[in-house]
Amino acid sequence: GNGGSIYFVGDRHKSSLIDFMYKRKYVAENGGRDEGNNCHGKNGADVYIPVPLGTVVKDGVSGEILCDIYKDGQTVKIMEGGLGGKGNVHFCTSRRHTPHFSQKGEKTEKKKLILELMTIADVGLVGFPNVGKSSLLSKISGAKPKIANYHFTTLCPNLGVVQRYDDSFVVADIPGLIEGASSGQGLGFDFLRHIERTRMIVHVIDISESEGRDAYEDYLKINNELSSYSPKLGALKQIVCLNKCDLFSAKENADAFEKKLNGKVQIFRTSALTGQGVKELLDAVYAMLKTLPPAEPLIYEPKVFEHKKQTSFEVHKDEDGVFFVTGSLVDMLCRNVVLDDMDSMSYMQKTLRERGVIKELRKQGAKDGDTIVMGEMEFEFVD
Repeated sequence: GNGGSIYFVGDRHKSSLIDFMYKRKYVAENGGRDEGNNCHGKNGADVYIPVPLGTVVKDGVSGEILCDIYKDGQTVKIMEGGLGGKGNVHFCTSRRHTPHFSQKGEKTEKKKLILELMTIADVGLVGFPNVGKSSLLSKISGAKPKIANYHFTTLCPNLGVVQRYDDSFVVADIPGLIEGASSGQGLGFDFLRHIERTRMIVHVIDISESEGRDAYEDYLKINNELSSYSPKLGALKQIVCLNKCDLFSAKENADAFEKKLNGKVQIFRTSALTGQGVKELLDAVYAMLKTLPPAEPLIYEPKVFEHKKQTSFEVHKDEDGVFFVTGSLVDMLCRNVVLDDMDSMSYMQKTLRERGVIKELRKQGAKDGDTIVMGEMEFEFVD
């Protein structure tokens, strides 16, 4: 039977690639042997691997994008199982009634893959660590992210669904960014990648300046990191959320901040703790989303699977006069020929003649007694 194939399946219930930290190798089942009486062997079972929405699969060697899984239930074949072999009945002839050889199935190769998660959300909450993004997400949705008063409480995006009127949208709490994120500082590449799929940004700022940083400088630094990482990120529509307005000195700082921006962007004063300004913020986000196009999947060339034709070969002669025959035809013969069986050897010789290998050897000067090497097999040429 044919070997099993391997698929990735989009699963909206998954939010990270952490499963692949514990299991990195996946093997589909081999095709089964025939059970006699001219019966076909059972095909091997396929393997289906669930991944979170937004998973981008790349070739581990070339970096080429193989697929972009962005829909729940989307199923993409990433490796195809090999074709099954042929039993000895296939090689019966009028003179060869009971062949003592058969053809093994196609041998598939291992493939190394790179999986990257680019979170799919309508809105990305961005800002420095500990500005209240997770608290805000828990306030506006049913999400329950880990919340604590220290930096980098969030290490992977948390998603929440916000119900607004007769509609809803998805908000992603992006892990905190720091200065230098666009050059990889503080896991910057990993964090910024998640913003690429969002339609707009809510820029969350600690207007109380409780960490000792200047709120306006924070705003400029984060925007600089977004633009440095990607012009597309820098061009995303933004709404500014001045959070922690319930704390001391927040009003004075907010007045100064708004004066510096001078109406260039929508600004809302909020407190994720008390709920102050949250309704007004969500109304503005909802209205802006209505004007923006939907997020688009990445552009890539879909993988087309083709079984390797077992007919190709090449002949070359080394400096010692030894002829080497290589190619898929040789690989197939080396897997299947039984050297101590006359019928099997006759089949190999017949195949070499019919496929033009003998003719090519003659063309390149092979003569009686010359050494021919095919895989691990070595024999003398007899014209």
